[in-house]
Amino acid sequence: MKLVVLLFSLSVFGIHSSYASTAQIQVSKGQLETIDNFKSEYVDDRFLYVWLPPGFTKDNSYDVLYMHDGRMLFDSKTTWNKQEWRVDEVAGALIEQEKVFPFIVVGIPNAVENRHSEYYPQQPFENLSREKQHALYQLEKYPGYKLFASKVFSDNYSRFLVQEVIPFIESHYNVNRGAQHRYIAGSSMGGLISWYTLLNYPDEFAGAICMSTHWPGIFEEDSEVFAEFKHYIADNISKLKNHKVYFDYGDATLDALYPPLQKEIDSLFSKQEYPAKLWQSQYFPGEEHTEDAWAKRLHIPLKFMFGKPDN
Repeated sequence: MKLVVLLFSLSVFGIHSSYASTAQIQVSKGQLETIDNFKSEYVDDRFLYVWLPPGFTKDNSYDVLYMHDGRMLFDSKTTWNKQEWRVDEVAGALIEQEKVFPFIVVGIPNAVENRHSEYYPQQPFENLSREKQHALYQLEKYPGYKLFASKVFSDNYSRFLVQEVIPFIESHYNVNRGAQHRYIAGSSMGGLISWYTLLNYPDEFAGAICMSTHWPGIFEEDSEVFAEFKHYIADNISKLKNHKVYFDYGDATLDALYPPLQKEIDSLFSKQEYPAKLWQSQYFPGEEHTEDAWAKRLHIPLKFMFGKPDN
């Protein structure tokens, strides 16, 4: 397991050291627009990708999927590991086949070396003892490089999404406005920030896609860290009413850590008697913690969130 964690940590460093500016990317389906130098009062300024689906027309309006780790979504030629989520291909095919209602995707890049601090759920972190927080801040991805490059600031990241990104998209694109038309999605740490943002802003989103959610929070098993995630969800799950929630996980590479933890999260939804039609937790034996793995099954949560009846 330590080898898995080391390899994953090195790959994350590859992301951080290679992405300081907008990548020139291409999509196979639909159109991609780039919003450069998007200003924020809450987080570092960055760019945004806005994917417009096949058949996009200003005469129609669209629901929106907000996705984390935006650099990894569309074009493997520009990613550190030459993998991608294939969002344009997967979503585009579903739309062309009329299996889902057409929607727009907003890709939000992570904060490079601050990715862990930006995506780690802040309130569960701050519920840990000061001694525990201090110990976590000392963790290194490998010698000389801290796992947390700064203090955890995911509450500000969520504010950035809700108070800055969403208003911009809804004022500049012909989208359906209101919480019932907005969804949030990510994998790994992006899975953590997706459910966390949904719980904190249930009046702003209709659902969350959390793929290969990184329940350990750090890159070693730590029951205290996971317990705070679990407690936070247990304390806040009642805020969710008609929201759709999707979890999934494999059991290879980093995903090998997830099956027992995800089962504990599933039990919270079961005990809450959360409507079966509104949440899913899917297990994919043999699947790894990679963009290729997420691309293979991305159609499942997209159909769950945006699917047309009888499709």
